[in-house]
Amino acid sequence: MTQQIRDQQKSRRRIYAICLALAGLGVAAFAAGLLLGRPETAWRAYLVNFLLFSAVAQGGLVFSAMMNTVHARWSRRLSALAESFAAFFPVSFVLFLGLFFGRAYVFPWMGQDLHGKEVWLNVGFLFSRDIIGLLILYGLGFAYLYYSLWFRVDRENPGSALQHRLAGFWAAREGDSETYAHRRYVFGVLYLLAFAFVLSLIGFDLVMAADPHWYSTLFGAYTFIKAVYVGFGALIILAAGLHASSKTDFTLSRPEFIDMGKLFLAFCLAWADFFYCQLVVIWYGNISEETVYVIERTMLAPWNRVAWIVFIVCFIGPFLILLNRNIKTVPWFMMLLCTVVIAGMWLEHYLLLGPALEPGGGVLLSAADVFMFFGFAGLLAACVAVYLGQFPGLPAAAGTQPGTEEQGES
Repeated sequence: MTQQIRDQQKSRRRIYAICLALAGLGVAAFAAGLLLGRPETAWRAYLVNFLLFSAVAQGGLVFSAMMNTVHARWSRRLSALAESFAAFFPVSFVLFLGLFFGRAYVFPWMGQDLHGKEVWLNVGFLFSRDIIGLLILYGLGFAYLYYSLWFRVDRENPGSALQHRLAGFWAAREGDSETYAHRRYVFGVLYLLAFAFVLSLIGFDLVMAADPHWYSTLFGAYTFIKAVYVGFGALIILAAGLHASSKTDFTLSRPEFIDMGKLFLAFCLAWADFFYCQLVVIWYGNISEETVYVIERTMLAPWNRVAWIVFIVCFIGPFLILLNRNIKTVPWFMMLLCTVVIAGMWLEHYLLLGPALEPGGGVLLSAADVFMFFGFAGLLAACVAVYLGQFPGLPAAAGTQPGTEEQGES
């Protein structure tokens, strides 16, 4: 065993330990909230972090599916890295099921007069449709990943237990590069369509419905564009971190950093555009049932301060900074910027849900909220680390296997 391999194994164990420690911190904070008489705060934090980190994972895989759909060859290393976020899908699904036990705290419409919305807003139907939607989304994501890995794994010399198993599946089934490339393309397109539909459904059911007498037909699109934005941000953090590390062979060129920064800026603008489109329609419509939602979150203390923080951190700052071409090529700065944006989106979820889940309670962010944020971040990082441990070197070597990728995309 070479010294480099031993160093990589030590580094991987250290990362696992940190991730598990963060996850344990989040579990402890959640348990403390339940046991110390603040279950509504604990379940609010659980919902917010489930939404944010599930969106990060879902949006991360979108990058690979999107780049494959448009045959973007410049992004192969980044696409291989983006696929690691799919490892969080099973955890995300289990976390969604956990919301059932906190339904009394995360669904404030329970027991209200819903004025004809009772058919749609009932717990059984909501969980049934969302479970089906997530199963479809995650199933399509794993199908896409299965066919994508065919091009990335060395089938003659698999390097891990999971790679051995996949190589066995592929050996037992006939298929050439053209067939697998076509199936990868089909499942990639299906994942993108399911992503838009299911994320819209989740946005309607878990966020917009918290205030059941307010609705926006653009809220679904706003939700899935936001997921792409944070997913791309997380991908930049991961890619820049691996690029800067001496323990990995992963590197990105200057043009790749610039192109990824441009995409991040593009979805920053798209997110702000959907926010503006919703706001301007409500403003000129001036219907009291619609305006009260916006007024409470953008004009009345204390939430108006949170709204300004979100607007500056998630739009004004990134927009002005990323106009500079050279700043996109500085790994540590892009990691910092994307981390700040994701933290801003975490606050944005509190802005949308806080007034409904704790009416009249003000901005009650506590240490438990922060600890649970780090706990969910640790879970996501652990899943990504396990994936990269099973497929070491794939992002760095993406597209270098003789003939496979070229044949599949020709």
